[in-house]
Amino acid sequence: MLRGTKVGLRARHDEDIPILRAELYDDVVNGSRAEGGPWRPITPGSKDPRLVVDDKEHRSVPFSVVELAGGTLVGTATLWGIDTHNRSAHIGLGLLPSARGKGYGTDVVAVLCHYGFVVRGLHRLQIETLADNVAMLRSAERNGFVREGVLRSSSWVLGEFLDEVLLGLLAEEWKQAPQA
Repeated sequence: MLRGTKVGLRARHDEDIPILRAELYDDVVNGSRAEGGPWRPITPGSKDPRLVVDDKEHRSVPFSVVELAGGTLVGTATLWGIDTHNRSAHIGLGLLPSARGKGYGTDVVAVLCHYGFVVRGLHRLQIETLADNVAMLRSAERNGFVREGVLRSSSWVLGEFLDEVLLGLLAEEWKQAPQA
């Protein structure tokens, strides 16, 4: 397990899937804002590609996020779009509604940076998020990410186009936290 100050990132367990599905992906608003495409229901018992891990897939590394204090599942985190030639990847995360506002997002981003830069030897990490996702923007910027641009009206979400913010962080700009 990778450890931050508040959370740990560990392998996805089968018992995580129903919780993540119910609390993150069955919610139409949250699912629509988190995905790159339209929300759609997933049949219970089916292999949900957003949650079931394919260990043969090397361009994406999904984690379950747990509280260090008690081991409670609080969300999901992913290093995705891993490009080994350009040594870059994207960061994504989703926290359960009960885990929001507790500083977990900032800690998750820090641990993903450690994984990307130290463990994987990447040169660049990138985050794309909706412009009104203040929590994600704050978590990224607290970890040193720089706003590199705005993709105007680039995301169709629940009947309207929304702006996306593009943030980047280079390995030499990253300041590793002592606990990482």
